[in-house]
Amino acid sequence: MEFGLFLNGFIPGMAAHHRPSEHTALMRELELAIKADKHNWKYVWFGEHHSLTEYSHLSAPEVAIGYVAAQTERIHLGTGINSLSPRKEHPVRYAERAAMMDHITKGRFEYGTGRGAGSHELKSFNIMDPSTTKAEWDEVAPEIVRMWEQYDYEFHGEHFTVPTPHNILPKPYGHSHPPIWMACGNPSSFAKAGSLGIGAIAFNFEPIFELKGRIDQYKEAAANPKEILGDYQNNNVMMTNTVICLNDRKRAREIALHAGIGYLVTLVNLYHDTMPKSMDERTWPTPPIAFGELAGSDISSDEVLDEIIKAGLLLCGTPDEVCEQVAAYQTVGCDQLVFGMTGGMTFEEHQEMVELFGDKVIPEFDTNPEHSTSVYRRNAAGPKYPSHNNPVPEDLKHTVLPPSAILPLDS
Repeated sequence: MEFGLFLNGFIPGMAAHHRPSEHTALMRELELAIKADKHNWKYVWFGEHHSLTEYSHLSAPEVAIGYVAAQTERIHLGTGINSLSPRKEHPVRYAERAAMMDHITKGRFEYGTGRGAGSHELKSFNIMDPSTTKAEWDEVAPEIVRMWEQYDYEFHGEHFTVPTPHNILPKPYGHSHPPIWMACGNPSSFAKAGSLGIGAIAFNFEPIFELKGRIDQYKEAAANPKEILGDYQNNNVMMTNTVICLNDRKRAREIALHAGIGYLVTLVNLYHDTMPKSMDERTWPTPPIAFGELAGSDISSDEVLDEIIKAGLLLCGTPDEVCEQVAAYQTVGCDQLVFGMTGGMTFEEHQEMVELFGDKVIPEFDTNPEHSTSVYRRNAAGPKYPSHNNPVPEDLKHTVLPPSAILPLDS
């Protein structure tokens, strides 16, 4: 099993409305991504959300990825997720940016896609009915692969067109194209992602063993995919959760019990109305539970906290304790476990968590130095959509040209 961080620009409370504090919070999250590269983490996912105050102030993951890519060497950087509605932006722009991120990361880019998680942010782009974005994703997603591969791309669809042949540039870096993922908020999405041969980005809002059925649906569909979306199959289920892993067990549990740990869940419920909600649901424009109210109250007893941990809704404790808790995710078939930032932890505690979990927990479960998605990509047989106008000779398609073959910039 592999591990990653999920950065969303989560800025709870009054800090979200104070520009210097917003800047500090955003830059600190990016520093955690850079730190993770040095402590065995394999992935960092960068959210893309719009107008979701407090929950996510990260609206341009490609910018964050560029910043982190320049300061890291090994870790893979992904969009979590790039919503593909043509009413938000023309699909050619999605293909161009993804390929460019693949270049600046030198093949470390993971392309997470989706249709948007809630009506509130979709209305930022004058998309009034969230159900309409499903058909748009179905049309756009396979066309992104064609844009990456063909030199004479043309398309006349229901939701967008490229009326005459165009060479969409740049092409992805190196062999094949970035691994493709799809956000899976509803149970039916798991089987769909598996049948398309793409990774599933999932969210742990219910007891871990209740998720086994969804993961099984994905794996059954992935065993015999209908039609693989890209050049190769990315057989991966990624699950997000929360972890509080510290050397000080008492402090870790204190954070879980008293420091607004549930506030992020109230924001998820508030904004995300295209997937099932938890029992304490609130929907925009109903105000969320006040951060100060949550942060200043006892949200559960030690006994209840133990039950929450047992259910897999939260990982909490020392590295040894967290190792035992992670094992449950292996049991249900999860391929990648990813953690978002936790309310109530200081920046120094987040740094400790990244280092401690990376050095003490990850080596117990991930002994392969190579990323699974790199293996899948390397074994891609060839382009799914051959171009009828490829100017590159067949024997040079995967050859790095010598410097003498590259024109100087002033030519």
